[in-house]
Amino acid sequence: MNQHANQLICGVDEAGRGPLAGAVYASAVILDAGHPISGLADSKKIKEKRRDALAIEIKQQALAWAIATSSVEEIDEINILKASLLAMKRAVEAMHKEFAEVLNGQAIHVQVDGNKRPNISLSCEAIVKGDSKVQAISAASILAKTARDANLYELDKQYPMYGFAQHKGYPTKAHMALLQEHGVSPVHRRSYAPVKKLLG
Repeated sequence: MNQHANQLICGVDEAGRGPLAGAVYASAVILDAGHPISGLADSKKIKEKRRDALAIEIKQQALAWAIATSSVEEIDEINILKASLLAMKRAVEAMHKEFAEVLNGQAIHVQVDGNKRPNISLSCEAIVKGDSKVQAISAASILAKTARDANLYELDKQYPMYGFAQHKGYPTKAHMALLQEHGVSPVHRRSYAPVKKLLG
């Protein structure tokens, strides 16, 4: 028997723990059983174009959803793990507030990708590899990833010399070379070893 049968399942995931630049993103999603979405999977396993299309569908069909961030400054101040959990907490709270009428006080059980849980008042469990096991977590991973990618395209326009549109802030060879050449930008995470090293 499903122990959460009378509860709405809220999937939560983050995107952007590994990159050297930009905010970390998180999303919370409650899917609507009456409007199933086909093709949900771990966002890293879906091509960008398909991800973008799925993100639109999730926003249209889900019962409730929200996206939140923790800034570069917060990442540097409290560390990436705590910043990711904080972004998750913000996403759940934003979703709850935004869709309060739809959710109408229904019991919600939060399922988070990974092995750590954000500090929230709702019942919550962490599921390792949850983004490939729980549809709501897959949906959250897609929203977090597409929102973060969109932000990196914006940062690419602001700081064209770093090639953010190509590597999305990840520590690729090209990114490291450009970082060496142009120095550290305001959107780089100063607490991350390769960036810290350059700041010397």
